[in-house]
Amino acid sequence: MGIGVFCFLHVNLFFSTAGFMKKTAWLLCVLLGCVLSVWSQENKRTIKITKKYLNLPVQHSEDRQQMKFEIGGVNIRTFVIRLSTEEPDYWVFADMSAFQGSSLTIRYPEKVKGMKQIYQSDRFAGEDSVYKEVGRPQVHFSSRRGWNNDPNGLVWYEGEYHLFYQHNPYEANWENMTWGHAVSTDLVFWKELTDVLHPDELGTMFSGTATIDAKNTTGFQEGDNPPIIAAYTAHKYLGEGDAIQTQCIAYSNDKGRTFTKYEGNPVVDSKAKWDSRNTRDPKIFWHEGTQKWVMVVFEKDGHSFYNSDNLKEWTYLSHLVGFWECPELFELPIDGNKYNTKWVIYGASGTYMIGDFDGKSFKPTSGKHAYCAGSLYAAQTYNNIPEEDGRRIQIGWARGMDHGGKMPFTQMFLFPTELTLRSTRNGVRMFSEPIGELKKLHTNSMQWSKLTTGEANEKLADVKGELLHLKLTVETLDGTSFQLKYKGNVILTHDMNYNKLNGVFYESDLAETKTVDLEVLIDRTSVEIFMDHGRFNFSAPLNEPKNQEGLSISGRAEIVIHHLEVHELQSIW
Repeated sequence: MGIGVFCFLHVNLFFSTAGFMKKTAWLLCVLLGCVLSVWSQENKRTIKITKKYLNLPVQHSEDRQQMKFEIGGVNIRTFVIRLSTEEPDYWVFADMSAFQGSSLTIRYPEKVKGMKQIYQSDRFAGEDSVYKEVGRPQVHFSSRRGWNNDPNGLVWYEGEYHLFYQHNPYEANWENMTWGHAVSTDLVFWKELTDVLHPDELGTMFSGTATIDAKNTTGFQEGDNPPIIAAYTAHKYLGEGDAIQTQCIAYSNDKGRTFTKYEGNPVVDSKAKWDSRNTRDPKIFWHEGTQKWVMVVFEKDGHSFYNSDNLKEWTYLSHLVGFWECPELFELPIDGNKYNTKWVIYGASGTYMIGDFDGKSFKPTSGKHAYCAGSLYAAQTYNNIPEEDGRRIQIGWARGMDHGGKMPFTQMFLFPTELTLRSTRNGVRMFSEPIGELKKLHTNSMQWSKLTTGEANEKLADVKGELLHLKLTVETLDGTSFQLKYKGNVILTHDMNYNKLNGVFYESDLAETKTVDLEVLIDRTSVEIFMDHGRFNFSAPLNEPKNQEGLSISGRAEIVIHHLEVHELQSIW
């Protein structure tokens, strides 16, 4: 029985002795019934899932509103989305592979055109053009749809490099923090898989790491192979700028394709201890010296250290102030000598300290130092790299890359680099250089030596590609600075007098030679520059082209280019 009819019958009965009031009562009840009916209506659709993807239309002029997916009356996913009311700006998708054959109810607060536009398919909307978009990076990983930021859970397992990452699957802006997932066998060519960690009652899925529980200390192993363990922050917003951030774990027994969240989560809740909402981004690894698991986690004003026997129960040990979010901690040989090592610790900015770590506390011996500037943020290194490889490989978020805007995706990751500790005149410092696998992308390669500026520009005029890898050794003979331009924009400025790269000071121990080694990686929307074999690096978005003139060198100095290499690159897609 409808609310309006129910109301009318009962009021009509009440007024049965007063016939003259019947019409008025009837009109009032109909009006009230209509209002209540509108309030009680839910804008929902029910769809039997028979295809892989559910395609959702997004319109950026609309406000975000909450959408819910339910199966059998149970909520399986809640997120916010700018569902279209007219023609969508672009489409996003939800992978429904795990729910085949189920009856899915979609709930949304308003009746909008976009609800009717939602459709199923075995292909996501725009699949034919993905990776071919005008602003799509061709040498750096970016997600098919939506936003990405921090890399999470970098781990090598059974021949695959896993890249988990902060992902908003439903919009090209930050929100709905979820763990995206991609894999590669060489850190160059990537395959994006379905998202693995979705928001739950503890909050959205903030950053963390992953490791291999080789000794099955958790007891999560099923079958012969050890599980991948992910440690992450659950962020629960409380309103008025407050939140609870707790540390949780999840495990995978299918090579990272799916994860099960530990039923005892959270494993660390330190909000009360620190009286702070900022307790996040756990880094976990096995410490051989103490035979314990170590967690380094950002808490309030620096990095805290915990240990554990089983990744479930954690004991607080110590705290190091002066860092902000996204902690990293690892040991490296100095100058390749495995018998002479130091530990490196950094936060999201990349400024780092060198020191000693005994499994309980970090004792700095030098720092802070800077090895990077520009867009790099929240970088993380790989756990479980095979011993025969032995490299410490890092991937960072290229913060601020919007790829020209109006794309169904935004942000990207910088090209993987190898981190090393080397002796310099100023002490031991960390270097970061592109991994050697970059050579896999080389197609057309050219190199010359002993060139003046004019001679170099003649050679560079023949370079036509938009994806480029350059190496050059430049000596300043007279004057102070030179520039490298690309399509009319200055992408590199080196100033010998101020010892600056693109306006940022960097520490050099060979400044008196007046010679610098540069490595430059140019993608459609970004540039990365590595100074003096990784002593310092700089990354930034590329500006809109001013012309199509390609590469050229100029400046307020007479220079000689002792060596120049140019490699045109193929796409990673």
